[in-house]
Amino acid sequence: MIDTVMFDLDGTLLPVDTDKMIMDCFMGLSKKLSNLFEPQFFQKMLFASSMEMINNLEPDKTNEEVFFDSFLKKTKYPKEKLMPIFDDFYQNDYKSLGCGITADKYVKMTLDLLKERGYDIILATNPVFPKVAIKERLKWAGVDEKYFSFITSYEIMHFCKPYIEYYKEIIEKLNKKPENCIMIGNDVDEDIISSEIGLKTFLVEDFMINKSSKDISSINHGNYKDMFEFVNKLPYLNKRS
Repeated sequence: MIDTVMFDLDGTLLPVDTDKMIMDCFMGLSKKLSNLFEPQFFQKMLFASSMEMINNLEPDKTNEEVFFDSFLKKTKYPKEKLMPIFDDFYQNDYKSLGCGITADKYVKMTLDLLKERGYDIILATNPVFPKVAIKERLKWAGVDEKYFSFITSYEIMHFCKPYIEYYKEIIEKLNKKPENCIMIGNDVDEDIISSEIGLKTFLVEDFMINKSSKDISSINHGNYKDMFEFVNKLPYLNKRS
């Protein structure tokens, strides 16, 4: 029986173009550190270290550790000098990136419905950002972090999407059974891959990413309203008051 629903964030709960959001973040960080790095050079370093983090499959290093191990090799500055600047960016400057984003009403309706019916809700966002940035993006989506029993961030996770190890880690950390879980996301490669270990899936099409041009006809899919209606078919797990 389904008892857990996992959600991607960017392009799913948060109606946004993921590539544009990441580029805006890179540009914002490069501006923040422009007194230390030439912006174009910094963005190249940031991208390279981010890709090393995403592709790392060493289980003994968190994503944060992999990122900074890579990044610090490319710069003469110590982590103690850089981290306060990164932290200040995510605590303050980062908020401005959410301007112009409009939350979708069906997102909160879906989460409310699941919470009312007793489902465990997990935020399975690609853990390439610190938790402070993820919590900020939840605000842009009009969603309270209290909906989620677990949020994947780069401080605690050891793998990234699109690798199946990412989903295995969630399952193992939370002692879940894959067949009891649904993964809802907008990326055919990064989110629907979870079906390989037995998760049921739903693909949100509004900001769909399908870089491999895969046939999605056999996948549960639709827009935000369809997502709500898909979830609305799930039964109550608890007794209604």
